[in-house]
Amino acid sequence: MTEGAGVRAGELPDDLSVAEAGMWQAFRNGSMYDLSSGDAVVDDPHGGHPWGPERTVRARIVCWLLLDGPPALAGRVSSLKLSGVRISGTLDLAGGIVVPYVEMRGCRFERDVLLPEARFTTVRLIDCSVPRLEAARVHTEGDLHLPRCRFRGGVRLTDARIGTDLMLNQAVVHRDRSGRSIAGDGLSVGQDLQAELLESHGELSLRSAKIGVSLSLRGARLANPTARLALNAPQLTVERTLYLTPAGVGSPLLSGTTPERGTRIQRFECLGGVRLDDGRFGDAVDFERARFVFTDGQELSLRRVQTPELRFLGEAPQRGKVVLSGARVVNLVDRASAWPGPGNLQMGGFTYENLVPRGPFPLAERLDWVAAATAEYNPEPYERLASVLRAGGEDEDAREVLLAKQRRRRETLPPAAKLWGYAQDWTVAYGYRPGRAAVWMAVLWAAGSLAFAHASHPPAADAGAPVWNPALFALDLLLPVIDLGQAGFWRLYGGWQWLATAMILLGWVLATTVAAGATRLLRRN
Repeated sequence: MTEGAGVRAGELPDDLSVAEAGMWQAFRNGSMYDLSSGDAVVDDPHGGHPWGPERTVRARIVCWLLLDGPPALAGRVSSLKLSGVRISGTLDLAGGIVVPYVEMRGCRFERDVLLPEARFTTVRLIDCSVPRLEAARVHTEGDLHLPRCRFRGGVRLTDARIGTDLMLNQAVVHRDRSGRSIAGDGLSVGQDLQAELLESHGELSLRSAKIGVSLSLRGARLANPTARLALNAPQLTVERTLYLTPAGVGSPLLSGTTPERGTRIQRFECLGGVRLDDGRFGDAVDFERARFVFTDGQELSLRRVQTPELRFLGEAPQRGKVVLSGARVVNLVDRASAWPGPGNLQMGGFTYENLVPRGPFPLAERLDWVAAATAEYNPEPYERLASVLRAGGEDEDAREVLLAKQRRRRETLPPAAKLWGYAQDWTVAYGYRPGRAAVWMAVLWAAGSLAFAHASHPPAADAGAPVWNPALFALDLLLPVIDLGQAGFWRLYGGWQWLATAMILLGWVLATTVAAGATRLLRRN
């Protein structure tokens, strides 16, 4: 019988092997066609044990069934369900429209699977060995599941449209000739993209991808240490949360959940740079216990990211940079040990509205955090931190931050201005501690009163001089502008004249520093 003849009537073609004939009948019945031997070592699709012709079907026959297969038996729905089958040849469904449900478990593909621009309802390849999956612009109405599969030559899902979920849990994907493990640029997923415990060797590229619910890379290991990026996902849109967090190991029930205390876990780990620039995340970006291993030229780039919550709770990278320039978040949830040291943190234009530290994060360490992000003096990070602290009712801490800003600025000034800065700092702490002025004034007044009590003080004129009062005389010297009727009526000589001059200068210094601090306070308010 020639191909196509009698197929619409459901007759079995003559040129099928025994394995293919069984697959043909199972397709019409909608049942699972299982050619497994029952021996776990032999049945391992990723192992080296050979599978003979009794377990082999031709890819051409599989395509025939999916594109133009026989009708289902009465009361059944035709579908292709294979287990423990070896598919020889190239499975080429490019541009085809596949209506039957497709599920293959523990199968071994001898050559690439080609699905570009094909349309499916639902496709599930579970624990299969595939040289390469080429599925650019593929369209599924339902799921595309690829859990525990191994792809020796990468996966291409460029501009694919997945109706519901894309699952890559525990998949192992090696790089293709261009260095990418998974090419998912322009990918669109209607609901979740789950890639938990994924093992990626090469660049995982999700540029301009759109995820309808959440993107989970819990427990994934991304390795591309010799290239620039291990995760390249600029302009990524995730309607809810991006998880770069631990995954529970050992139970499929833990998938998609946060592991409970006591559960054996595997952290998210990335060997190579991460680029999430211009990303939009509806709920949060979560780095709980994430580990990044960078070279000096690699970085975790979050430039211009927007999300209601950034949970920066991973392990501080020993090398490379963390870049938050232009990022905008509402809640910054972090811990002190998660941030890199000086020179490896950039926060120019980074805005946040609330600080939610996990564990101790004293103000001194928060100031070190700001200083680490400003190799050269930049007032913006200090002012942002002070604004957030003030909005949270921590006015004293906000003043300490602004004082630290002035001290940092002082180091950039020329010598004369730097000396004036030290004077303002020692006296009234740049106006942020105005109570110091009263203390200094009281000390100088007391010292001057005691000193001038022993001074020789002939009157400046023969008549009209008031009664000598050393306390009023010292206060009149200290208070600029205000005349208490003492300083102009007495003559001092020698060291007493120098002391009076010093009192006048100190009074002016105190007055101008208080005025400068008050001006800053009024401008800030």
